Amino acid sequence: MNFGGDEVVYDYNESKIIIVPVPYDETSTWMKGADKGPDAILHASVNLEFFDVETMSEAHLAGIHTINPILEKGTPQKLVNVVCDKVTSLLYENKFPVIIGGNHTVSIGAFKAFSDSYKNLSILQLDAHADLRQVYEGSEYNHACAMARAREYAPVVQVGIRSMSAEELPYYEKDRMFFSHELYYDKDLYNKALDKLSDNVYITIDLDVFDPSLIPSTGTPEPGGPPYIELLHFLRDVIKSRNVVGFDVVELCPSSTNKVPHFVAAKIIYQLLSYRFA
Repeated sequence: MNFGGDEVVYDYNESKIIIVPVPYDETSTWMKGADKGPDAILHASVNLEFFDVETMSEAHLAGIHTINPILEKGTPQKLVNVVCDKVTSLLYENKFPVIIGGNHTVSIGAFKAFSDSYKNLSILQLDAHADLRQVYEGSEYNHACAMARAREYAPVVQVGIRSMSAEELPYYEKDRMFFSHELYYDKDLYNKALDKLSDNVYITIDLDVFDPSLIPSTGTPEPGGPPYIELLHFLRDVIKSRNVVGFDVVELCPSSTNKVPHFVAAKIIYQLLSYRFA
């Protein structure tokens, strides 16, 4: 299944944008099913309109090609290495990778690849959870450790956070973490988050950053998320003012009865591409 279905079919060589599905769920710690996320997003993407009314553009004209999924099911470190190698090869070919998870473990390989390829990189995380545990359930590559690993590669800015453990507090950077309850009262904090980003930015979006009233289908839903438009317009401002070099969207656990989150995830991907390639 291609992102966009038959309406968006481009040859690999002519495509700037490469969709990388990574159906990995081995380190999930509550509700399972994130390995079904990429397929659900790709199937929902067929129903998108590919003319974007906000940017008055057709991002797919930059060429969107979906490669075969990465199916590594071994140790978390093996998965991280395989993702890193694939993303590195795409960057070498001057492609714009979009990684679709799977749980947040899949992002760690991308963090390494982008940090190796770009100087002055920062990583922007949109997430309900801090993900700063150094080790969880015996693995430093658990999805709950994603941003602990990210900080080993590049400075991190965290937006939408509303859940963390006491053991993460030693790794909490007050001026680089923007809590959801603070954003509710002070919208200028989005500008302060933007100011913390370097010239080159990689974006990682855990879908549980959105309130579960919009996206209930995640492995660890958390109430109190910022509104959709608010977060998307923050990302629009990031893309306008920085060189966004790639992004991922992770942690969709598809529901058989509610397909709205599948479509919202696909829409987020295409909206970000519209901002980036308008």
